[in-house]
Amino acid sequence: MMSQAFLPAMRQLVANRLRSQGFSQNRISGLLGITQASVSLYLSGGPSKAYSVLSRFALSKEDADAKAALLADAVRTSASEGVSTLFSIWMSLLGSGSVCAYHRELYPSLTDCEVCVKEFGGRGGARPDLIEEVAGAVRMLEQSPEFVGVMPEVSVNLACAAEDAQSPADVVAIPGRIVRVRDRAKAMLPPEAGASAHMSKVLLLARSRCKGLRACINIRYDRRMTGAMKKLHLRTISIGPYSRHEAKDPTAEAFRRRLTTTTGPFDAVVDEGGSGFEPNVYLFAKGAKEVAELALTLARAYLSA
Repeated sequence: MMSQAFLPAMRQLVANRLRSQGFSQNRISGLLGITQASVSLYLSGGPSKAYSVLSRFALSKEDADAKAALLADAVRTSASEGVSTLFSIWMSLLGSGSVCAYHRELYPSLTDCEVCVKEFGGRGGARPDLIEEVAGAVRMLEQSPEFVGVMPEVSVNLACAAEDAQSPADVVAIPGRIVRVRDRAKAMLPPEAGASAHMSKVLLLARSRCKGLRACINIRYDRRMTGAMKKLHLRTISIGPYSRHEAKDPTAEAFRRRLTTTTGPFDAVVDEGGSGFEPNVYLFAKGAKEVAELALTLARAYLSA
């Protein structure tokens, strides 16, 4: 079901999305790891067949487009990020039971089977309270009409660390990030431990300076955001600009270097980005709810500026 139905349908939607963003067929074939002839075939047909196939996995057209957007962003970052995002999406579908009806249709003997739901439901390995803390904060963002106004093109993620966090496995985030769906933010997958290596690095670096910082979120950065942060008297430090080739995660590396040359507490890190990297602001707080509240307060200040 994965290789013969789900993956080809998602590839078609992702290929069409990348094409709409100006990518050539040759570039798309490289990003997706398929032949240019396959890309041409995907682009020549409309997406209706893909939507029909994905509906068998309990995905609406809106859900399918949102997941395709996640995958398109992921493969543009790196092949490994694309694989990680695809894996998270598929495991989430298995764990939620979205694949069961299709599976039972193919194999009626599986009427009473609950293996995937038991095996993959509630993945993450972190304390339930930490996962629920992040889920509650994400719901706040999803219900806000203002938050979409400060979402960057690279989308958003929110991460929260356990009190004794030592590694990314101790940090809960959203697999594939939080995307814009019409006029609201939407997390397409539930929180998981170890879901974002990048956000985990940034948060753990911040905690090396201040253990009281347990959560972070990224939002857009521009001159208007500078004014909004000043209005709220946020303490900031800046990193960048930098080159894509400086390190595997140049943002985290620039942050690491900056911490060696600055002292004192901070509420936000202004990431000026660089070639191929969109500027962002990373906000920090003592918990997931608090960082979501800070992001919403800043969003309102930004929109009223």
